[in-house]
Amino acid sequence: MPALGIRAIKVKVDTGARSSALHAFDIEIFQSDGQEMVRFKVHPLQNDARTTVEGVAPLIDRRTVRSSAGQATVRPVILAEVELAGQRWPIELTLTRRDAMGFRMLLGRQAVRRRFQIEPARSFLASATPGKKVRKRRRTKE
Repeated sequence: MPALGIRAIKVKVDTGARSSALHAFDIEIFQSDGQEMVRFKVHPLQNDARTTVEGVAPLIDRRTVRSSAGQATVRPVILAEVELAGQRWPIELTLTRRDAMGFRMLLGRQAVRRRFQIEPARSFLASATPGKKVRKRRRTKE
């Protein structure tokens, strides 16, 4: 998410989730030139609570989202451009604390719809350091 200053983040594609979510904290909604904005902080690296990126984006919505545990919360929603496997496109992204989750971001089914074929038995098919080619993995028998 280059516009937010996040060069790379480990993402879980979750087709069971309708919307995408980014682990964010210190979320603050404010007014700027008559427009609602949201300021937030992100720890983009797994298992690293020191590296912090601060983002600011227009608030496009507040949405009630039900977690996998059934708990409903109202989350701020922003529009963010993501880059994955050499493609860039805008997605709606809810901001929420994901401290206890294994991934800093979930990419929901709305974000990947008509862009990628999901192979649930395989992992890290689009893993790459920014600027490097996407690494293809061979299919192994299990």
